[in-house]
Amino acid sequence: MDRIDTMRAFVAVAEEASFTLAARKLGMSNRLVSKYVKELESRLSVQLFNRTTRSVALTDVGLAYLERCRPILAQFEQLDDAVQQRHAALAGPIRVTAPTGFGSLRLPGPLGLFMTKHPNVTVEMRLSDTRLALVEEGIDLAIRIGRLQDSSLVARKLGRMPLIVCAAPGYLARRGHPAHPESLATHDCLIDANQFDAATWRFGSPGKETSVRVSGSCAANSPVALAALAMDGIGVARCPEYVVADALCDGRLKELFADRRSEDLGLYAIYPPNRHLTARVRALIDHLAEAFDKHP
Repeated sequence: MDRIDTMRAFVAVAEEASFTLAARKLGMSNRLVSKYVKELESRLSVQLFNRTTRSVALTDVGLAYLERCRPILAQFEQLDDAVQQRHAALAGPIRVTAPTGFGSLRLPGPLGLFMTKHPNVTVEMRLSDTRLALVEEGIDLAIRIGRLQDSSLVARKLGRMPLIVCAAPGYLARRGHPAHPESLATHDCLIDANQFDAATWRFGSPGKETSVRVSGSCAANSPVALAALAMDGIGVARCPEYVVADALCDGRLKELFADRRSEDLGLYAIYPPNRHLTARVRALIDHLAEAFDKHP
C-alpha cells in the first residue's frame, strides 16, 4: 500500500474530521479511506484518531503526525508541479476562502476565467464572514479585505476596494443629510464588525485625513447585511462599492460625501508562510492580481 496515499487519506480525515467527507474530498470510497488510515496506524503502531459513532478527533500523537505530514505532502505536490510546468499545464485542487459577499459577487468572474484557462484545476470555495484559520482548515489561499492585523501569514496586495458611505432617502428625510463627515457622530451608523477599529471612519487622502468616531444600534460581520439594513432606512452604512453599486444607481441608497470619500481598503491574497506555494496557487494569485488591478 502506497505510503503517500495513506498519508493523504490521514490528512484528509484530519482536516475534515470525518471519514465520509474525506472520502468525498479524495474521490474514494469510505471503505478505502478507512483502510488507508488503519494501515497507517498499524504500520506506526499508534492510534492517530479517537473514533466514536458521532465524531472523529485527532489524538495528541495524531496531531503531531499531521504537522509532519503536511510539509512532506507539499514536497510531493512541488514535484508534481515541476512536471506540470514542463508541460505548461496546471492541475490539482485549490482551497480558497473569501468573505461571503465578495466571494459571491466579485470572485466568481475572475475565478471562472482561471478555471476555463486551466481545466485540470479544481477549486473548493469556503465563503465565510468569519476569518478561518488557514493551516488548521487546510486552506491554500484566503482573500481578505481591509487593514491587515499583525500575523505570521504572507500577504500580497491584489488591488484596492473603494468604500462608500451611504444612506437611504427615507433615513435622510427623517434624520437630516449630514453636511460633513464629523456630523456622523450624531447619526445612527451601521458598523462592519469585520474591520479593524471598525468604529473609526476615515475620510480624505493621506496627510489630509479626517477620523470620525461613529456609533449605532447595529453591527454585523457582513457588508451585504449592512447594505440591506441601510436600504431599509436603519442607518448610515459604509460598504465596499461593489456591494452598493446597484442600489446607488437605482436610488435606493444615496452616497454621502462624494467629494471626500472614505478610505479605500486593501484587497489581499493571504497564505501560510510555511506551506509550499504550488504553481497552481501562485498562478491563481497572479491571475487575481491582474484581474482586480484592472477592475477594482
